[in-house]
Amino acid sequence: MATTASFNKVPARAAGSNSVFRRAMDRMVSARERQVSRYVNGYLLTLDDQTLAENGYNRKALEKAGSSIYPF
Repeated sequence: MATTASFNKVPARAAGSNSVFRRAMDRMVSARERQVSRYVNGYLLTLDDQTLAENGYNRKALEKAGSSIYPF
């Protein structure tokens, strides 16, 4: 007696859903963007208020967004 299995009935993903790999990449890119933003904010906070104002930055907004001064 032989047993056969049919693998042609694989459930399809829901329309519009991303693959596991795509979601992982999106999350990694998002985390990296936040890390870069903190690093840039850390540098900008070393500048004086006049330079920040000339370039359209607000010190309080940069401090609120968070910063880090260590390289990634």
